[in-house]
Amino acid sequence: MPAFIRQKNQASGIGRHATVTGVLFSFAVMVAVVTVMVLTALSRVTDNANILDDERSRETTAGALKTFEAQLGATLNDYAAWDDAAVNVYATDGMAWTISNYGEMSSNSALFDVAIVIDDDKKPLMVYRDGQPMGSALDDFFAPSFWTLFDKVKAAGLESPEAVGFVGTKSGIAAVGVALVREKSGALNAPAGQRRYLIFARHLNDETIRSLGETYVIQGLKRVPAAYDAQYSVAIDDAAGKALGKLVWISRSPGDISYAQVRPTVVKALGLVGLFFAGLLVIGWLAGRRLKAEENNAREDALRDRLSGLSNREGLGIAVDDVVAKAKQTGKNVLLLYLDLDGFKEVNDSYGHGTGDQLIRAVAAGLKVLIPKGAVLARIGGDEFAIAFLSEGGNAEALQLSEQILDFLAEPLEIGRRVVVIGASIGIAMAAGGTIGREELVRRADLAMYKAKEAGRARMTLYDPAMDADREERNALELDLRVAIESGDLTLAYQPLIDASTHEMNGVEALVRWNRPGHGPVSPEVFIPIAETSGLIEALGLFVLRKACETAKQWPELRVAVNVSPGQFRNPAFTDYVRYVLKQTEIEAQRVTLEITEGYMIQNPQRTRQSIERLKTLGVKIALDDFGSGFSSIGYLRQFGFDRIKIDRSLVEGVTESDSQREMLQATVALARSLDIPVTAEGIETEEQALAVRLFGCDCLQGYFFSKPVPADRITEMLEARRALDAMPRQITAA
Repeated sequence: MPAFIRQKNQASGIGRHATVTGVLFSFAVMVAVVTVMVLTALSRVTDNANILDDERSRETTAGALKTFEAQLGATLNDYAAWDDAAVNVYATDGMAWTISNYGEMSSNSALFDVAIVIDDDKKPLMVYRDGQPMGSALDDFFAPSFWTLFDKVKAAGLESPEAVGFVGTKSGIAAVGVALVREKSGALNAPAGQRRYLIFARHLNDETIRSLGETYVIQGLKRVPAAYDAQYSVAIDDAAGKALGKLVWISRSPGDISYAQVRPTVVKALGLVGLFFAGLLVIGWLAGRRLKAEENNAREDALRDRLSGLSNREGLGIAVDDVVAKAKQTGKNVLLLYLDLDGFKEVNDSYGHGTGDQLIRAVAAGLKVLIPKGAVLARIGGDEFAIAFLSEGGNAEALQLSEQILDFLAEPLEIGRRVVVIGASIGIAMAAGGTIGREELVRRADLAMYKAKEAGRARMTLYDPAMDADREERNALELDLRVAIESGDLTLAYQPLIDASTHEMNGVEALVRWNRPGHGPVSPEVFIPIAETSGLIEALGLFVLRKACETAKQWPELRVAVNVSPGQFRNPAFTDYVRYVLKQTEIEAQRVTLEITEGYMIQNPQRTRQSIERLKTLGVKIALDDFGSGFSSIGYLRQFGFDRIKIDRSLVEGVTESDSQREMLQATVALARSLDIPVTAEGIETEEQALAVRLFGCDCLQGYFFSKPVPADRITEMLEARRALDAMPRQITAA
């Protein structure tokens, strides 16, 4: 082979080798560069994944703290804005009730572990922790920021009477809520300086934090001092802005885990880098879906009632806004039903909040079955529900649904081993074509519901514009009545009770009268129902009882009868109030007769019997009023052991004209006399009626034939005239 050919081949080989080497080198460099770029990108992705996960954990932890705080606030609102609390917490003898419903409830409670009641002067009236009295002073147990919350609520008055925040305690950190004790409506009789405040605390202890970590999927969640140095944490500050501590967690570092798994594969085979990126994309997508799902769940939980599982008040507002918007688009009508359970308070009082909670869940389950498809069902208060839905017609569909609901609630409900009977008052409002906004629609339905309740409950009422004027007049009447009770501007009239055999007055019935300033006399048939529905009936009843006993002291030969409302009778402390009045007025208990109608007795026979037994231990007499006007039976007369019954005026009216009326009256009196129960006949307006009921066996008579209700001075004059007449024979004999 020629030399130049060999040299050329050698040169070509060197060139190809150099070219291959260069390509390989270039490829190696490129692979190295790509590898570095990929690894750098992976490193950045890893760091970002860790940061995103830690940020999610931080946001979730912050949300968990807010939820913890909000749950305490919601619980506090339920217990502070409570009609019974507004009566008993302010009562001089209401401490037993306060301890039972607040202090003892702190034992093994998932809602609060400290319950305190204090007055405007920061004086503790009740301090309980874990169901037991707490010995240490509040300043020793709570950090100063505790009083910041109290001062905020006190300064707010009735405008915003609640505040919640974290406070340092002797046992650690606790969510603390302070609320003014008031009626559910927000009203309060107690003036500034005499108000009382309910305080709940729930400690953020290790067990609670561990439970939060499990609930919100936060690994290793724990509390550390405020000075603890951590890359990611959530601070816990008190109401004064002071740092109490931090919540930290163990970073899951999902990016590091993924990077460690794929790094050897990336180094060995660059082709798998794409798969790795695909894997990261899948992981990121799944993480995003999970985060979005958690956010949606948290949002739904915030709009849902925890007890019933239905929408809460906020959820109802959003849903009704949506329904109104759809109605505007489609031209359909929005129907809103506002329900208030009748008798729920009695169930709570009789069997406790546990049974009441079960009842709420049972009612919610029943309503879910009855409502139309697509309707919104919400629980917006303790025993209040709302239903909103679209309809192409008018109110007919709402009336039909209301009738179904009333039929459902009229049936006895079995709650555990107890059978309870309730009902509902339903208000209905309609927004034709969505022309009425949510707030006005709810207001109208609420107003109609109260009209249904005033009309006798267990019924439905459609909103009418005239109701607004009635509500304004009723509110004004209620306000004036409250002032009249507080200032003692009410008077009593007394109607004589006549002995059937001697025709002499042997007692009086006290009847309340009100001369409203600027308006004149107001009938008891008007203002007493208002007092019952507004919560004023107990104060009114105690005023009448005290005034009647004070006045009767000057009539030692007379007994005095006082009507007792169901609202008074179902109060467990009523016996204590009567005992206090008897002691204060120094009247003989056997001269006092308390009259109760049969309505409450039939609804609550067990509690009625217990109340009567407690009252009889005081020595007072118990009479059944309006006997024969309803469902009274021999069984009730035997069961409750009444000292006297009063025949309803409806049995007396036609006794001189109708044979059947006479037979009915005679049988009724004979029934009572067979049980050795004395009988009073009321509503006697003629001499013939008086003679008839006396012959039938009534030993006591009452009515306009003998005397209308008269002022106390007139009763005194009548007694003095009789005393003077009785004394005349003795004066003649002495002469």
